[in-house]
Amino acid sequence: MDVKSIENLAKLMKENGLTSLELAQEGISLKLERKSAPEPAQAGAPSVSPFVTAPVEPEPAPKKGSLVLSPTVGVFYAAASPESSPYVEVGSHVKKGDTLCIIEAMKLMNEIPSEVDGTVVEICVGNGQVVEYNQPLFRIAP
Repeated sequence: MDVKSIENLAKLMKENGLTSLELAQEGISLKLERKSAPEPAQAGAPSVSPFVTAPVEPEPAPKKGSLVLSPTVGVFYAAASPESSPYVEVGSHVKKGDTLCIIEAMKLMNEIPSEVDGTVVEICVGNGQVVEYNQPLFRIAP
């Protein structure tokens, strides 16, 4: 079976609206498949654009509050030790200068203070997670 024969079979499939064709001949088997094309518009029917887009989801409203960003790359710890309770939890009220967490960087423990007064509304990372420079750690709302 040569390329010209295969092209002719593909053309026949298209002309007859076939999506699949299997052929076995002289020890050679061939299976052709094609995606089904949309039906052509009928005369007088309204035309539909082939570029139909999905409905656009509205962007979520921006979250309120100030983000506390990581000042360094390191490991985020929510508490001073595994036995201690976390410095803050969602709903905790903090004042400027209160410790929010610790980031361990190169065996140094860096306390991360709050830069604003407010309520912790979101904790963006998990305990023991590696954080990147400028990665959001907390969201604090006034």
